[in-house]
Parts: sequence; C-alpha cells; structure tokens
Amino acid sequence: MKVLVTGAAGFLGSHVRRALIAADHDVVAVDVMHTCVHGPDARAPEGVARVDIRDGAAMESLLRGVDVVCHLAAVTGVSGAAKRQGDAPEGFVESGLAPAEFAAHNDLGTAVLLASMSRAGVRRLVLASSASVYGEGRYRMVHGGSFSPTVRLRADLDRGMFDHRAPRTGEVLTWEPVGEDAPSRPRGFCATSKAAQENYALSWGFATGNAVTVLRYHQIYGPGAHFGVAAVFRDALVAGAAVRVFEDGGQVRDFVHVDDAAAATVAAVERAIPGFVPLNIASGHPVTLYQVASIMSRARGGPDPIVTGQYRVADVRHFVGDPTRAKRAIGFTATVTPALGLAEFAAPTTESADT
Repeated sequence: MKVLVTGAAGFLGSHVRRALIAADHDVVAVDVMHTCVHGPDARAPEGVARVDIRDGAAMESLLRGVDVVCHLAAVTGVSGAAKRQGDAPEGFVESGLAPAEFAAHNDLGTAVLLASMSRAGVRRLVLASSASVYGEGRYRMVHGGSFSPTVRLRADLDRGMFDHRAPRTGEVLTWEPVGEDAPSRPRGFCATSKAAQENYALSWGFATGNAVTVLRYHQIYGPGAHFGVAAVFRDALVAGAAVRVFEDGGQVRDFVHVDDAAAATVAAVERAIPGFVPLNIASGHPVTLYQVASIMSRARGGPDPIVTGQYRVADVRHFVGDPTRAKRAIGFTATVTPALGLAEFAAPTTESADT
C-alpha cells in the first residue's frame, strides 16, 4: 500500500517508517522537525519531507494516491535534545509545553489533516493516541465491584497513603485492567490534546463513513527514547545518579518496547477495520515503577533506586490497559517483556543506537 506517515522523524515514527518500508509498502514520510521534539537546527532525515501538517495545500498534494494515513505527529513535551541544548521556548510550563502549543500542533494539525484527507479521497486513518486519555485507572472493591476514583486527597498523600481507598469503608482498592470502552478523563495538557485528536477523528469517521483505528500506546521505551519514565530513569543512571522514584514506588504501569509498538502500528495499517476502533497497545506485563528502576539500575550497574515519598496530586496511581482487543482486531501480541527490554535499554551498549 501507499502509506503517508506524519511525524516520521520522531522516536516512534522513525521505527514505524523503517518497519513499513521493510514490509514493502510505499511510504510518504513527513515531519515538521519541531524544536521541542528534535532540538534546534535539526534537519529532516533522508527520505523525510519537512512539511507542517497544518499546511492543507501541501498535505493535499502529498495525499494523492495514498491508501492509509498513519498519523504519529504530535508535540508531547521538551525532548532530551532540547533540554541538553538549553532550548526551552517561551510559554513552557514546568510539566512541558503550554496548552496553546498542544492545541496548535496536535489538535489543529489533526483537524487540518483530516480535511486534507477528505479532499484527497483518503478513507483510512491510523491515529497515534495514548493511554493517558483514560486518566486514572480502574479499581475493584472486595464486595462493591468496579470503581473509578477521582483525584487522591492531598491529606492522604501527605500521610503516605498513596493507594486509592473506598470512600465509605476505607479499604485499599485493587487495580484491574482498563478496556477501550472506558470513558476518557485525561489529566494534563498532552493527554487532553490526545483525547481531542480522537474526538476529531471520531467525528470525521461518522461524517464521512471512513475508517479510524486509534492506537492507545502505553509507556513506549527503547533505543532513541528521550521522553517518558524509562528515559528519565536512564538519564539519571547515565549521569551516575540513583534513580529517584516518587511515592512508594508501587505505581503499576505497562511498558511496551518501541519495536512492539511499531509492529502494532504496521499491523493496524495492514488490517483494514471498519468504523472507529480504539486499541490498547501494551506489553501485557505490568510492572511497578520501583521494579522498572531496579531492573534498569542493575543492568547499568548503578546505585539502588531511592524511593522519595514525593508526589504530584494529579498523578495516576495505577494504570494497566487490557490488550485483548488488539490481539483480536489486528493480531498484535507484544514479544519483548519489560524485564528484558528495560534491561537492554539501560545497558551502556545501547547508547550508540540512540544517537
């Protein structure tokens, strides 16, 4: 097929582009080379056109004859390259970009892209989203069934009570996997923009009858990663410092290797699914953040992790997605376990692959 990939020079995009070419697809690759992602003065790699998806005329020209669009382009925060070079544009806030930046690039860019696809007659979209659109995870009480809690109380967090508790009995709630039909309750600007992208795509699909497959990636890591928890942990280890883990380290997440994320993306491109279908893209092997820090510290030969007890009120306590639908819909099952993949990511021998 002829596939247009946006964000093709990014972390995930570069892996997806290579995987699609290896699968013998004709790839049209574009990337705006945003400073906050690639650092200042970055040049587009060979084979990637420097195009802003908000330029409707340019995109419409590139979309002619395309069978499916794989939309990965997004700003998500300040990259390691930008931080190392001291490049923090005005309007940044402590947690990353200001909300207007997310809306200007992620949301407006998606809306313009969808309009360009309609004019060019492209009827299929594979959209990169995130598990962050769900917000907090889902929990279960011993006798009361499933429960979706709100933000934890600061008073509880100050006392070191990090787990969600049942409002009446005070019992500690047990996390359970979240399916794709759970409501969207994003926290943070990036998560909100991802939810907006999904809503634009959903409306476009309804209005046109076109197909949208949404990939809600969980914590992606691997060679070339400069964002996310695993990248932050490895940065500390490279600097010779101990990894500092917030709360009690018991926060549960799912970490999916970039090779698996790319394989899932290719599978979604190749498997035409009608309608609007969101899919959790996860490893299926949940781990705590302390386990992640310990795996990486041992692989690096670094100091033991430090559990700080620090917290951010809006942080999610536990989040694990149910990967069952992705296996059924596109035949995706992750092949790299976090125990192996995180150790390889932290090992000094992987650094040459990141440059």
